[in-house]
Amino acid sequence: MSSIETGARELVAGALEAEADDIADRWVQLQLTRAEQGTDLSESLLREEADGLVGVLGAGLRSDAPVERVVATHQDLRRAVSEFSMRRARKGASPTATSMAVLTLKEALLEAVQRRTHDGDELFAAALLINQLLDRAGALSFDTFVEGREEIIRRQSRQLLEVSTPVVRLWRQVLAVPLIGTLDTARTQVVMENLLQAIQEHEARIAIIDITGVPTVDTAVAQHLMHTVNAVRLMGADCVISGIRPPIAQTIAQLGIDLSTILTRATLADALSAAIELRDSPASAPLTER
Repeated sequence: MSSIETGARELVAGALEAEADDIADRWVQLQLTRAEQGTDLSESLLREEADGLVGVLGAGLRSDAPVERVVATHQDLRRAVSEFSMRRARKGASPTATSMAVLTLKEALLEAVQRRTHDGDELFAAALLINQLLDRAGALSFDTFVEGREEIIRRQSRQLLEVSTPVVRLWRQVLAVPLIGTLDTARTQVVMENLLQAIQEHEARIAIIDITGVPTVDTAVAQHLMHTVNAVRLMGADCVISGIRPPIAQTIAQLGIDLSTILTRATLADALSAAIELRDSPASAPLTER
């Protein structure tokens, strides 16, 4: 590390430590003035963020890591930037606004450095260092934000799937899952998990899978249904599929899909009647033979 770079690092670290409150205040002011946070974060929350991030920036510069590696290697700094981004993601800010909020810190920090020296070479070296440091922080912020948003979207999608695929107890030891819409791999997994859990909780013997609300049944949908049926059978229960309308029956026949091992009924009412009869019948014969 050259003497110029060492001096710039000392200058910026000193500014962060000696003028931490002023830098944090200025950063909050810039964000509020320019509305860069793009969220409903209050001024007090912005100040809390600023205090935390400004403090660990100084500590990061005091470490032995090169400037371009400080954000990646200093655990407290990396954590602070990541938490900053995740908080913005949860509040609905855009990734661009979140990165720009980090980059706005450049201006507040450079102003503090200018108050400590008027030497042109020192200011230039300090500006380069600040750019390196906060560009890395901005990049990490963007990456963390995108990952956080994707995780939020996945969690919300999962919650919507669970809400849209309820398991209903129709009768003693008889459960039903009314399906509406497309049955894809992700949804099949949720249906299977919820149904197997309900079978265990209610000690169910029969599970009705109602596909009245499924618009079409193709080979993929049939495979998903078979996977679910097989999993249910491993739990010691069996399945009845209801909602086999004439167009779906015709499509299944044309595609050559074999559902012969599964008891099917045209309506949910018919399936419930069959399920109750099967539940009360001797368990010696296979379901499809009864």
